[in-house]
Amino acid sequence: MDKCNILIVEDHALTRFALLTSLREEDFVDKIYEAENANAAYKIIEQNKTDIVLMDIGLPIIDGVSASAEIKKKHPLIKIIVITSHNEEKEVEGCLSAGISAYCSKDIEPSKLITLIKDVMNGAMWFDPSVSDIVMKKTLGKKSETKHKKPLYNLTQRELRVLSLLAEGNSNNEIAQKMNISINTTKVHMCAILQKLSVDDRTQAAIKAIRENII
Repeated sequence: MDKCNILIVEDHALTRFALLTSLREEDFVDKIYEAENANAAYKIIEQNKTDIVLMDIGLPIIDGVSASAEIKKKHPLIKIIVITSHNEEKEVEGCLSAGISAYCSKDIEPSKLITLIKDVMNGAMWFDPSVSDIVMKKTLGKKSETKHKKPLYNLTQRELRVLSLLAEGNSNNEIAQKMNISINTTKVHMCAILQKLSVDDRTQAAIKAIRENII
């Protein structure tokens, strides 16, 4: 993958330092910028090419949700990963409306964060399991009527059918029954779907399918 420039937006110096330490030795990272508030982040983005923003929610003056919305409005190609200790429904919904790519806890392991950044750079989305129910509710309520004319991510027609049933809330057993296939075959399709969509679990797959109109 190409090298990327990352901006860390965090008001706590120790947390910024920890993130910087985790990232600076990675070979896919080019430049790393730091900002302790939203206004400083805006200036850095205007003056420097930025690919990824690691955004805290609890920022002073302008919160991370509002900052994310402003950045995405002016720079839609920038991908935002929220790293926070907050999981209130209002904040999660605000981040989704802003168009973030990932929402994770500050407890995330450094190695997992590195993998997550790489996945986001490649177009993946990820949401911490603790907020998955909120994300699903929000996503289902905002589902677009627009459909893609052909499958994305090299999904087969059968995989698309499995994914559609998954997004409707069906279990593996229910999917197997509705498609008249074995449970083992269903599991094989599910594994292929997770791999092709670059997601970790069924909930992430359903969220991505709905948000990107894959089904």
